[in-house]
Amino acid sequence: MTVDLEKVNSIIEKYRDDREAFIALLQDISAEYRYLPEEVIRYVSEEIEVPVSRLFSLATFYTSFRLEPRGEHEVQVCMGTACHVRGAPRMLDKVTQKLNIKPGETTEDKRFTVETVNCVGACALGPLLVYDGKYYGKLTQWKIEKLLEGSNDEDDQSS
Repeated sequence: MTVDLEKVNSIIEKYRDDREAFIALLQDISAEYRYLPEEVIRYVSEEIEVPVSRLFSLATFYTSFRLEPRGEHEVQVCMGTACHVRGAPRMLDKVTQKLNIKPGETTEDKRFTVETVNCVGACALGPLLVYDGKYYGKLTQWKIEKLLEGSNDEDDQSS
C-alpha cells in the first residue's frame, strides 16, 4: 500500500495541540485507510513523539481498530440469540461458503471482510446481517446470494 503522507500529516496537524487525542487521531487514520497500516503508526509515532508501543497498545486494545487491510465491503452477520434461533448459523455458513473465507477474514481480492457480531439491536428482523452499514433482515440463503452478487435491491433491505 502506498501511504499518502500529506493526508497523514493533515490528520496529525488536526490533533497536534491535543496531546491526549491519540484515539481520535487513530480513528481518523483508520477511517482514511480502512485499517491502521504499520508504517503509518510508526510515522505518526515519530511525528508526535510518542512511543510506538503506546500507539500499538491502543490499536490492539480497541476492537474498532484493525491492523490488517479490510475489504471494500464489510459483512457482519448477527449471531445474537434472536438471530441465532432464527437460523443465523446457516446464514453465516452461506456467506462463508460463497466468499470462501472464515469469519474475521478478508477475501484475497480485498472485496469482502466477514465478521460475526453478538447483537445489532434489530432482533425482530432476525436473522440479519449488516452489509456496508445497511441492515438486511429476515434473511434467506437466496437473499444472501443476491446481496453478495451485487444485487442488493431496496426490496431486500429491511430496517
